[in-house]
Amino acid sequence: MKLGAATLDRIVDIDSFALGLTFLFPDANIADIEKHKALLAPDHVDFRSEDLLLGVQSFLLRTGSLTILIDSCVGENKERSRRPDWHRRSQTGYLAALAAAGVSPQDIDIVLCTHLHADHVGWNTRLENGRWVPSFPKARYMIGRAELAAWQDEERRAPGVANHGAYVDSVLPVLEAGLVEAVDDGVEIAKGMSILPLPGHSPGQIGLDFDYGESRHALFCGDAIHSPVQVFKPGWSSTFCTDRAQAAKSRTGLLERAADDGSMIVPTHIRNATGFRVARCDCAYQPAFVYEAA
Repeated sequence: MKLGAATLDRIVDIDSFALGLTFLFPDANIADIEKHKALLAPDHVDFRSEDLLLGVQSFLLRTGSLTILIDSCVGENKERSRRPDWHRRSQTGYLAALAAAGVSPQDIDIVLCTHLHADHVGWNTRLENGRWVPSFPKARYMIGRAELAAWQDEERRAPGVANHGAYVDSVLPVLEAGLVEAVDDGVEIAKGMSILPLPGHSPGQIGLDFDYGESRHALFCGDAIHSPVQVFKPGWSSTFCTDRAQAAKSRTGLLERAADDGSMIVPTHIRNATGFRVARCDCAYQPAFVYEAA
């Protein structure tokens, strides 16, 4: 996909996995989105089973001067016993998918971690001779300053327990390698790229606001939006959100901006599309999916 002079690829790790609608969104009711079935099925909602259908993927953004990996999915060989589909995975084809896009691990300049949940940091590291080492040895791993501090505090309170142990195997090794760069909200990390504050799902979740020319923006938003159903129901925050009210506020702000200026929203877990634009309608907002062309 072309974004001005830049290119954007989806590097898919898992597609798809199903979560019960009311499990992920405790305030949800399938009847409230039934009228949007034509847009949501079959890619995003299984209306028969009342399941949400999500993907896990990275976004590979190449600008000419920078190669940026946004989130690094579940990874391999990680101990994730509470999630059997994530547990001790092997031969997933993730690095092969990067190679098919023309990129090796050594080519990545920046790994942008929108937040530090286990399904967003897994490929930060790989197992080598029994040790976790950075998968992208020449990259700067950018993490929101507030996000990093929150998980460091959590790790001090309960070492190795929180977040499937992802801090120990997927964050600490890149810290110890000196590759982490803590970034502040709003900072410009490169020309036309600034850190977008999106707290609520996690304490210091961030996104990336990419201005790709002529006032066109792509808003990479992590889990501020899990599913397109939240475009219709922005008050539905996930059971995994640290602050559900703040998450809804961040999400509504994204939708308002996109409806006003035409920005493309790019959530991590969207399936079979790059993202969507937003229009206002009698139901508040409606997504218009973007597949190839910007």
